[in-house]
Amino acid sequence: MFDTMTLTKAVGAGCGALLAFLLVGWAGQGLYGTSVGGHGDDVAQAYVIETASSAPADEEPAEVVPFVDLVAAADAAAGQKVFGKCAACHKVDGTNATGPHLDGVVERAVASVEGFTYSEPMLAHAAAAPTWTLDELNSFITNPKGHVPGTKMTFAGLAKEQDRANLVAYLSSLQ
Repeated sequence: MFDTMTLTKAVGAGCGALLAFLLVGWAGQGLYGTSVGGHGDDVAQAYVIETASSAPADEEPAEVVPFVDLVAAADAAAGQKVFGKCAACHKVDGTNATGPHLDGVVERAVASVEGFTYSEPMLAHAAAAPTWTLDELNSFITNPKGHVPGTKMTFAGLAKEQDRANLVAYLSSLQ
């Protein structure tokens, strides 16, 4: 039942199957580039994302200057230029536009301009922070929707602290 011809056929079938698997693997690497390519540790990245852990640990954090001091040293004329971003919705002549007028806003009660309809979130915020202090204005104009979620104000905010200080100095000069 088991002669040499049967054994030869079995060994030939095994070798043929092994050859078929090797050829399919070789074709797959050629078509899809599945090999590492022998680069070792020198792999070129398309871009590198810096993380906080890559910064040296021995650096001291920058000194934080109080916003009140920044406003005291700020340039109101530069703030008037920054106000150009606000002028689309706000006026400083005592009349309301899309937003309430901003003359006299510094140290004014939050949501207190007569004739302007405030959003419910702003009215609720007025109960928590009743006065537009320098720090309150700074926080609000940094990120209005983050500071008062649900506010009708669609402005994204001013990222630069010096721009905010100049703007608040300009608004303070309108008192």
